[in-house]
Amino acid sequence: MTVVPGLRPGTVQLICDGCGDTRTEFTSQLREPDLVWPVIAEHAWSGSAFAIGPHRCPRCPTGPLDVPSGLAPPEPGTTARDAWHVTIDRLPDAVMVRPSGDIDLAVAEPLRRALAEAVTIGAPIVLDLSHVELIDSTGLGILVRAHNDARQHGLTLCLVAPSRFVLTVLHTMRLAGVFLTFDERHQALTCLAAARAD
Repeated sequence: MTVVPGLRPGTVQLICDGCGDTRTEFTSQLREPDLVWPVIAEHAWSGSAFAIGPHRCPRCPTGPLDVPSGLAPPEPGTTARDAWHVTIDRLPDAVMVRPSGDIDLAVAEPLRRALAEAVTIGAPIVLDLSHVELIDSTGLGILVRAHNDARQHGLTLCLVAPSRFVLTVLHTMRLAGVFLTFDERHQALTCLAAARAD
């Protein structure tokens, strides 16, 4: 579950890690860890005892959370988190950054380093999220920081193929208009090339 501030004072938005659905709850608690326990107890959410999740709403199936489509299962003897990685590809008109799975606290540092390296290359940055289903507040902070770093260097950072969950988080946090977003990689590259030609 991702917990983000609600649009009205004294509310928070809860975003399910399983299906991406959101619900608004009133709370007098200010800290996310203090909020998670009452939500689980009062609204039948299930999952981790910790604020960083994963959690699911009562409507989701009770089995393990699905591995995002397009990701290969981890090698025997490893976990999905062990298999997580991020790649950087230099293209003629852009830099492609591709995380291999969900973005949360456990993988924050390698993604932050990859995006910082992409900024130093000096070309527009395309963050391919096609293999990312979920993002938590730490991951969102990394995206915002990378966007700001890119702007300070006169560069554009755009998102490709964000999941419904990621789009919900961006909308809830009023960041949907901050990032250029494209459904497919070629659309982003075409738009960036056209902007550079102008």
